[in-house]
Order: sequence, then structure tokens, then C-alpha cells
Amino acid sequence: MSSPIPNPRKAVSARLVAVVLAAGALSVLAGCATNSASSSVYTYGQAQREQIVRNGTVVALRNVVIQQGQTSGFGGLAGGALGGVAGSSIGSGTGSVLGAVGGAIAGALVGNAVENQAGKTQGLEVTVRLDNGETRVIAQAADVPLAVGQRVRLISGNGPTRVVPM
Repeated sequence: MSSPIPNPRKAVSARLVAVVLAAGALSVLAGCATNSASSSVYTYGQAQREQIVRNGTVVALRNVVIQQGQTSGFGGLAGGALGGVAGSSIGSGTGSVLGAVGGAIAGALVGNAVENQAGKTQGLEVTVRLDNGETRVIAQAADVPLAVGQRVRLISGNGPTRVVPM
């Protein structure tokens, strides 16, 4: 009895499916590790720590973009894997290889651009005149409504300074 000859096309397809699934899983995990510039978010290490509170009045607001400092690279990796798989379905033989390479490059560029865009948050630069006469400027996510003339608290110590309404 002879053993069946494995089909190399099916083996390549199975490997490509495995790569796509792994890249998808990595991109999902990368999306879970996000930083926050919100005045309402505390890390576990910042919780239950005494902080200094200063009172003041908002004297100016300016819209800013808060951008994550460094990307993980998973966007490019996942995009490259998906683009390579999609491109390899074009033609056969050399055309398939060229399609895979072109698809991988294009997918990596698109995946990287998507990851960079996902790392941006709309923010506010808040200028506060403290009750003691000093002025402070804090940039934070624009998720808490603030207005010029509004009384606020600056909460600081052992981490970021937060501006919160009184």
C-alpha cells in the first residue's frame, strides 16, 4: 500500500491560514494594551495613593492631539500577513509570489498607518490659574467637559496631574 502524496498547494494554504490567525490574535492582544490620557483613568499603582489637590480657575482651553509615543509594530505585522495571503491568491507560479510580496508590502504599510491613527486621542490643553496666583498648563484627553471660567481641581502626585471639575 502506498501512502498518498501530499499536495504542496494545500500545505502552503494551511500555513498561510495559521499565519493569518496568529497575526490576527497578536493584533487583538496589541489593541488591549492601550494607554489613557483621561483624567478619569488611574492605573492600579496610582490607586489608593495620597495626592495633592489645588484649586483654581480655567483661563484658557486649546484642542490638541495626544499621540502614543511608540507603536507596537503589530499593525504592520498583521497587515503584512493579511496582504501577503491576499496577494498570493493572484495568478499562479511567479505571479502568485509577486502578488504575495506586493500584498505583504502594501498590507504592512496600511496596517502601520491604521495602528498610528489608532494611537491618537483628542485632547485639551487646559490653562489653570491657581488660587495662589500661579498658572499651570495640563494636557489631557478631552473626555471631561471643561469651560473657561470654570472652577477646577488639579490633582497631582505620584503620576500625572489631572484637571477635574469642582
